Amino acid sequence: MKQNIIKRLLQAVFVLLGVALLIFIMLRIVPGNPIATMMGEHADPATIERMTAEFGLDQPAIVQFARYLSGAVRGDFGTSYSLGRPVAALMRQAFGNTLKLAFLAALFAWILGITCGIIAAVKKNGLLDRLFMGLSLLGVSMPVFMVAMLLQYVFAFHLHWLPISGVDGLKSFILPAIALGWNSAGSVSRLVRSTLIEILQEDYIDTARAKGNRQMGVLLRHALRNAMLPVVTMMAIQISSLLSGAVITETIFSINGIGQLAVQAINGRDIPLLQGTALFSTAIVIIGNLLADCLYSVLDPRIRKEA
Repeated sequence: MKQNIIKRLLQAVFVLLGVALLIFIMLRIVPGNPIATMMGEHADPATIERMTAEFGLDQPAIVQFARYLSGAVRGDFGTSYSLGRPVAALMRQAFGNTLKLAFLAALFAWILGITCGIIAAVKKNGLLDRLFMGLSLLGVSMPVFMVAMLLQYVFAFHLHWLPISGVDGLKSFILPAIALGWNSAGSVSRLVRSTLIEILQEDYIDTARAKGNRQMGVLLRHALRNAMLPVVTMMAIQISSLLSGAVITETIFSINGIGQLAVQAINGRDIPLLQGTALFSTAIVIIGNLLADCLYSVLDPRIRKEA
């Protein structure tokens, strides 16, 4: 298992290096001077030239990339063109809101998804099964922006129960968390249902029932424990995807997070900020996948033996 983790960490280093190189190349092949774009069409050419030299954009591309990599290793991603602040400080400030949003979205998705999946499996082909699976299909199918705007209209604009946007305490994260976690809840519920139905047909479940165990005890003690193995893997991967994929939700609800920083960087062609947010999101996804592998190895002894 240790060798597998070391191998994955080495792979992660090469992936991050490749992503950094790809982002660097893509941003440099776009026509135009980013400083001129940031300052506007009426900017003084002498000022544009001076700022270009100050940010090192007049140097060869290989020199710029080497300088960027050396700084990124030390946690220095440069200074934002548009905001005039270190990118690392901006990401640290924004990460708190993104982390809070992702945690609440994951909590909502897991509680709702696991509960609905268990009920649907127990009531297989019944009314509740059809209802919950229909809702889960709706959750998987509906885009995040549609769910977000629908929640804003009903609970914020029409009923005035919750804030429509901005960050003003924990209640400001309720609607964004539901919008972000709705899709994940549908995926979790469908996986729990299908896995649990398959396990409830195994011979050891019939043996547990024959010993006189109650239906709820058999379900929780024997069936659900094994059914949760693939679900836990999905949940670990979902954490990384929720952390790195909150761009639309943060933009719609005006939450100052990593996603909104990335949008600002794209709109202003802020190269250091865009490189920092993209590399940070990639690292989060890699860590989530590594965590999923480790959790699966811990929960399933067969994986440890194979490793």
